[in-house]
Formats: sequence, structure tokens, C-alpha cells
Amino acid sequence: MFGYITPDKPELKIKDYEGFRAYYCGLCKAMGKNHGILSRFALNYDSVFLGLFLSSVHKEKVEFKKEVCFANPIKKKLVVRGSKSLEYAADINTMLIYHKFKDNWMDEKNYLSATALIVFKHTYNQAVKRNPKVNEIIIGSLLELGKLEKAKCDSFDQAAEPFAQMMKKLLSIGYYDEDEKTRRIIEWLGYNIGKWVYVIDAFDDLADDMKKQCYNPLLLKYDVVNIDTDSVMNQIREEVKESLTHTLWQSSNALELLKVNNKGIIDNILYEGMYKKMEFIIDKRGCKKDE
Repeated sequence: MFGYITPDKPELKIKDYEGFRAYYCGLCKAMGKNHGILSRFALNYDSVFLGLFLSSVHKEKVEFKKEVCFANPIKKKLVVRGSKSLEYAADINTMLIYHKFKDNWMDEKNYLSATALIVFKHTYNQAVKRNPKVNEIIIGSLLELGKLEKAKCDSFDQAAEPFAQMMKKLLSIGYYDEDEKTRRIIEWLGYNIGKWVYVIDAFDDLADDMKKQCYNPLLLKYDVVNIDTDSVMNQIREEVKESLTHTLWQSSNALELLKVNNKGIIDNILYEGMYKKMEFIIDKRGCKKDE
């Protein structure tokens, strides 16, 4: 995952901020327990959202405990314990980061990624053993993305489809109740969030992808020669923002059909955090990575 699904922390109520931090720390602890201390450095906000959302849909009866952390062994922080959804998110985070390192090695012969593959191999196998279907979905999604890349697909909607479908299926598998209506709503929310993540990442990577001559459907669609050309960038920016806003709207509509715990936190992420992230990347930062 990419780390774009973030809350707007200044707008969170104190209790919601503490709750979000507790889920964040809970996922970090789950990764450390199941996948080793090094895996905790690969934790990202997207996985936190996935675990938090599924836990909230299931209305899990979790424990909030005060514990120390290896990053801050003096001050105790609230940590969510006893969440099946966070355990699931920890496995997904590990599988995705493993495949990311694998792609980096295959595409760029990055020796740091090769080392990471060796380090994560054992814990990756453990995650796959617990969730074989999830790994099949991730691999299938990456294969579809590879086919589109080789075909030089210039439609960012079409290019986003494999990742959108992956997120839809990952949330569907993580929903272990039998209410099919709720499952369909969750799948639609996951599909749109997955599409949003892919498209915003494609825009965010425009300058780097052009420099490295990497595949990016936006570069192909607009036949970009110079990323600093204002007329070209304004055209790309307008269409991408319209697409991102639409997918956020669809995700928010789906959320309103669900009864979930932690509604204040999830509302903040979808209505404020992700929207502000979009504005920051599309309108203010453009293509320069200064975050």
C-alpha cells in the first residue's frame, strides 16, 4: 500500500485521536508479534485504516491497554488488543510489502530490496499460510497491472481497475459475517478507495516516472513531454481531481449505509483526511515530493 489514507489529525476530537493512535499502535504491535520487529518499520496508514474499518464494522470488543513501545520505552501509550481485524491487516501489510520489494528487485535490481526479500521471506510465508486466498488476490492483481503496463494502457480508469478490485476483495475477505447486503456495501467502499489510491499515486509519481521512463497512464494519456508545462499540468490536474472527488463521494455514500463503531474517526479519514491529502498533492504540491 501507499500511505495516502490518513486522518486529518487537527480536526479529530481528543478521544478520537487517542482511539486512532491506539489502533495504529495495535497494528504495529500485531506486526511485531506475528512478523518480527523489522516488519514494524513497514507499517503504513492504509493498513491501519483497513484494520480499523473492519474492526469497526464488526463492532469488535477490543481491549485498550497502556503499554510501552520500543520506539519510546519510557512513556506508555494506549494500544488496541484482541482485534482479529488488526491481525488480518498485519498479514496484508506484510504480503504487500514483500511483493513491493519483489517488484523493485525485478524492475530495478535494487539490492536493498533483494536483502529485504530475504529478511521478510519467512514471515511472508507465515502470512500466506494463514491467508492463502489473500495472497492469490494480490498476485493476480499485480499480474493484471503488469499486463496493462506492457500494453501501454493510457486510461487511468482502466489501469486503476486491478488495484480497485484488489481492495474490494481484501475488504470482502476481512468481513467474516454473513450479511450479504453489508458485504456488497463494504466491497463498493473498498473498490472506490482502491481506485482513489491508485490514481492519486499515479499523479504523485508523475515527475519521477517521467524522469525514470517508468509506466504511468497519465503520461501516456496526455503524451507528456515536459512535466513543467502549465497547460498540460492544468489539464491533467483538473481531470484527476474530478475522478478522485467522485471516488471519495462514492466511498462516503457507502459508509453512510453502514453502522460502525469509531464513526468519528472513519468520517474524519474519508471526509477530511483523504480530501485534504488530495488537495495537497493535486493543488499545492503538484508533482514535487516535498512531504
